[in-house]
Amino acid sequence: MRYSPISRFRGTFLGAFLGGNLTSDGKIQSQSYLDLGRMAILGTESLINLGKLDLDDWIARQQQESLHLAAADDISIKIIIATLPVALFFHENPIKLRQNLLRVLKIWEDDPVVRDGTLAVAYAISLALTEKLDPLTLIPQTISFLGETPTSIPNKLLKVQNLLEQGAGLSRAQAEFAREEKLSNTIAMAFYCFLSTLEDFRLAVLQATHNGNSKVQDATSLSSQATGAITGALSGAYNGIGGIPVNWQVLLLQRNSPAWGLTSFSQMLKLTDAFVAVWSGVYEIDLNPRELTQECEEALLSVYAAPRVIRSR
Repeated sequence: MRYSPISRFRGTFLGAFLGGNLTSDGKIQSQSYLDLGRMAILGTESLINLGKLDLDDWIARQQQESLHLAAADDISIKIIIATLPVALFFHENPIKLRQNLLRVLKIWEDDPVVRDGTLAVAYAISLALTEKLDPLTLIPQTISFLGETPTSIPNKLLKVQNLLEQGAGLSRAQAEFAREEKLSNTIAMAFYCFLSTLEDFRLAVLQATHNGNSKVQDATSLSSQATGAITGALSGAYNGIGGIPVNWQVLLLQRNSPAWGLTSFSQMLKLTDAFVAVWSGVYEIDLNPRELTQECEEALLSVYAAPRVIRSR
């Protein structure tokens, strides 16, 4: 395997977090006003504690924290980020991946664009984790995975494919997809930023959050954070945590500020390690991520498992 599962799981979560908190000048905000990933954390904790997907538990955890998705402008991206744990947990089986994503989406609004965006991002992540992602065929495969749909996402992804084949630069892609604040354009830009800089996490998220027109920066901050979060998740899954700049990781560890509702950034890493352990079928671990001991954490760091090799019995 090119990268271990724990590296790719960490890369996905950390990538989404960084992408959603990166400013247009490349600086990391202490806390994004969108707080995109709190629902993802709750879903991850549910999968860790139960070892399976339980929608009632997901709903109960959200109600307990009184999480509401009232803001129409950020509901879609929050839902997509919230489904990342499901994408990771079922990444090795495309059929189960699709079935469980559609189950989780029933918790929220039944929006075809949100559904297609969620499926597209999750499928790309699954290909990255199983090391089957080919940049030349990713978009056709993703469109096939979506199936027949009334949304514009397949057409937008085909436009991305054409731009990449023509070697189009960032400004042209932005002109194509930044005309309207639509989720389909956000998904398309994220795929463009990811695929145009496949091996470079830093450049991918900087492209996703870049806005050359400072006059409209405030108006597009939501779109930039959304694009950055999705791009970060895709690139993080593909390149692993080792592909994320060390100086960004060190800065987050030094600050150790709250992340996605957790008390510290290091707690996010511990949570991810516990998540990998449960997915891999490790026995006799403390499934409460808030009370992981140092010994348990060190053991989790040594988990390297191919799909269907180390699994719960």
